[in-house]
Amino acid sequence: MNQSFDIAVVGATGTVGETLVQILEERDFPVANLHLLASVESAGSSVPFRGKNVRVREVDEFDFSKARLVFFAAGPAVTLSFAAKARAAGCSVIDLSGALPGDQAPLVVPECNAQILDGLEQPFQVSSPSPSATALAVVLAPLREVLDLQRVTVTACLAVSAQGREAVSELARQTTSLLNMHPLETQFFDRQMAFNLLAQVGKPDAQGHVPLEKQLVTQLRAVLGKPDLKVAVTCIQAPVFFGDSYSVSLQLAAPVDLAAVNAALEGAEGVELVDADDYPTAVGDAVGQDVVYVGRVRHGVDDSSELNLWLTSDNVRKGAALNAVQLAELLIKG
Repeated sequence: MNQSFDIAVVGATGTVGETLVQILEERDFPVANLHLLASVESAGSSVPFRGKNVRVREVDEFDFSKARLVFFAAGPAVTLSFAAKARAAGCSVIDLSGALPGDQAPLVVPECNAQILDGLEQPFQVSSPSPSATALAVVLAPLREVLDLQRVTVTACLAVSAQGREAVSELARQTTSLLNMHPLETQFFDRQMAFNLLAQVGKPDAQGHVPLEKQLVTQLRAVLGKPDLKVAVTCIQAPVFFGDSYSVSLQLAAPVDLAAVNAALEGAEGVELVDADDYPTAVGDAVGQDVVYVGRVRHGVDDSSELNLWLTSDNVRKGAALNAVQLAELLIKG
């Protein structure tokens, strides 16, 4: 491709933002000028890109007409503050925060529903789903051809990096304190995170559901194009720095043909099916990789119409940054 594009990344100093910049370089995205943007607290630092250190500037002062495409990799409040301004300046938007409604910025996972991009007009505005919705959609999409999916039940074991650098630092600090037999002091988390599992990620509503769980239900239905799909989700916080893992149970309308399921997964883009006598882990397999690993493919104990799977994926790389860059690649081709 001969044409190059001026690109902006909002939230460039965060874990997702830095990984996004890294992937732009790895995949040789046609970047002409790269504008790295963040809050006033992070402005002035730098991020490496193509052998140089690119200085991070304040997003408040940026003229979005200088960019053709902007990634919003900060929190929802930042997207809501600047996305409209960016589009008014003629800049296409890819949002990773989940802030924009689906009718304004459709949720897209390239391996699943890339056809949505065909009907968009410039400047584009699309959303990259949460890492959990992305990982699940990548695996469930190829199964739509061989399964009549009735219900999805997910237990999501989420890495602390989903909550940012402060959460990562807190897990590291707690781990060091406990290993050295020092008193535990909680700061970011409200209780011990190291060597522990927390039964919820965020504050529950009156019905007991946390925002991440409700978001995953909504986003998975949207990406799969199944608005009536029954989805049950429990998100737990795992003492893992990077890499989400999922126990998934699918209820089908008819007995499952495991050979057809395995064949569909083996041929699916973005999926790595692990041998039946093995299983993948976040640390040993998924972290730093560009695929969702799948293992433990099996029937229910006493129900041949039930399919159980184990998934693991790099939440920062595959679930967030890579999906956004893949969207950008499709948009510039169009």
